[in-house]
Amino acid sequence: MHSKYTEKFATEERGLILNYSRRDFVKAGSASLLCGSSALHAGGLDAKTLNLPLGLQLYSVRQILPTDYDGTLKEIGALGYKEVESAGYFNHTAAEVKTAMNNAGLKLVSAHHPSDDLHQNLDSILSFSHKLGITYIVCSSPGHKNPNPADKGSFTLDDWRWNADQFNIIGEKVSAAGMKFGYHNHILEFKETDGVIPYVELLRLTDPTKVTMELDCGWVTVGGGSPIEYLRKYPTRITMLHVKDFKPSETPPSNTNRPAIAELGLGTIDYRPIFEEAAKAGNIKHCFAEQEAFNVPWKQSLKIDADYLRKLGMK
Repeated sequence: MHSKYTEKFATEERGLILNYSRRDFVKAGSASLLCGSSALHAGGLDAKTLNLPLGLQLYSVRQILPTDYDGTLKEIGALGYKEVESAGYFNHTAAEVKTAMNNAGLKLVSAHHPSDDLHQNLDSILSFSHKLGITYIVCSSPGHKNPNPADKGSFTLDDWRWNADQFNIIGEKVSAAGMKFGYHNHILEFKETDGVIPYVELLRLTDPTKVTMELDCGWVTVGGGSPIEYLRKYPTRITMLHVKDFKPSETPPSNTNRPAIAELGLGTIDYRPIFEEAAKAGNIKHCFAEQEAFNVPWKQSLKIDADYLRKLGMK
């Protein structure tokens, strides 16, 4: 299961990036910048922010971990990161992963798994995660009610409702195993489908006692939504955040042409107002930077992210 996981994760995540117009992306980025600018002037030094440990989604180093798992984790710890979220274990046993995390001074609090893995291997995932002391098992990408290769890049409203039902079932099993189940969004969830925003439908149909949300603020913004509005409207449903940034683009992104990744603070998204709203909600337990591509050497890139997050109150 673990040897094939990372390749499958990357393939499924790429498939979730829909075509959308340059106007929508620029509009979303501009709205975030404007909101951030006004918040900086109005909030002052006393503005609330997230006082959480620095976190990193290890998908950021998916190409480096296989070559030096222990050493890469130590480098991440040396950069000041305290918590991590996994996206595959690269054929390491639970004991080896625990040792590597401990030696790096990192706490593994969450793990990503695609829908297919959760449906096919839930028992082994629960067992492996329990050995690691993980708190959250997160669905990293949704599934189709009736899988068809031709439908990979699109989801019907019926698909989203089926996912909600499945999340409730999986969430109950995860809870019974002493962990919490969550869902991580991409862009698709914010594309109106039959007059409904799928993310809102997922929130409506999932049981709050069984399913929590990990809000990927970057993909929400690119999808045309507002992380601030979701945090404000659903303060008890969202317990984790993903933070990433994008460069402005003159080329319409598509399934095969993602918006260009930027390091935090060097793109279009100002996270200060987002963190201020998250702090008001008071329910965010973990926040993970996710640097899906590097514009500079990887350690320098992750240091830029860490420094940016420290300036916003993370530690």
